[in-house]
Amino acid sequence: MPNISLRSLTCFRSIIDTGSATAAAKELGLTQPGVSRLLNQFEEQIGFELFQRSKGRLIPSPEALHLYKEIDIALQSIERVQQLAGNLNNADFGELKIVAPPSFAEFFLSQLVSDFVQQHPNVRISLDSHSAESAKEMIALRAVDCGFVKMPADHPTLACEPLVRAPTTCVMPPNHRLSGKKSIRIKDLDGEPLIMLAKGRPTRQQIDDAFRTAGVRMNIRVETHTVGSACALAGNGTGIALVNEMLAVRYAGTDLALRRLVPGIYHEYAFAYSANAPMTRVMQKFLEHSRAWIKTQQVLQPVTRKSA
Repeated sequence: MPNISLRSLTCFRSIIDTGSATAAAKELGLTQPGVSRLLNQFEEQIGFELFQRSKGRLIPSPEALHLYKEIDIALQSIERVQQLAGNLNNADFGELKIVAPPSFAEFFLSQLVSDFVQQHPNVRISLDSHSAESAKEMIALRAVDCGFVKMPADHPTLACEPLVRAPTTCVMPPNHRLSGKKSIRIKDLDGEPLIMLAKGRPTRQQIDDAFRTAGVRMNIRVETHTVGSACALAGNGTGIALVNEMLAVRYAGTDLALRRLVPGIYHEYAFAYSANAPMTRVMQKFLEHSRAWIKTQQVLQPVTRKSA
């Protein structure tokens, strides 16, 4: 038996579903003679008539109805394959495991992921948070697909795409004597009680260097490990917190004033994945979505250059 074309099967099913060759032609975007020709070819290939022709009507035979059930199942399977292929091509299907530092994951990344899954509902996201060093190791060892790391990453098996940066901001109560300024300079902080994130971070070193260069004394009242606790301490009047503005805005409100530190000291983040494996289509789509989403956020500054 010659190979039966997919068009013939689709045409046959449509005739049964719609009840006529004319209606099937309209559904399939074909001419009525084109539908009749496909049906005739199908009947010639299988060796018997499928319909009785009576006064312009097509009445399906018992054999046609029996074939219809199997053909419908087969065509639905093919349609599912086509849909799956389309989803894979558009990165609308699959799973993505992402890791980031806790403060980054809890606010910025949660908003980004929510926006992504709304547009790609068939993609399953696993979002994890670990310390910066642990996150780097997980990405490098491919325990996760990708993640966000603070630059510089300094890891030989990480591939990094610089993505976003944010300035350092000074967080204080709204009635603080410096809250009336549009921005805060290092010299303004001479002797002021400060709340700082713990040492060992590149931006902390930059802040320390900026004070030293300006000849300004650092009066560190409290050191802490999270932006949230630093902002809470600032709100209680313990001192001025010098933190990442991108992460501090979630705590902004009537109880806190945020003023940028000038000259700017920036916190830069990159999208990272293992250098030993190429990005999947879903990862590429997520990176593209991340870049587009960041451009819509006023507080964020996109970074488009490649890392060295």
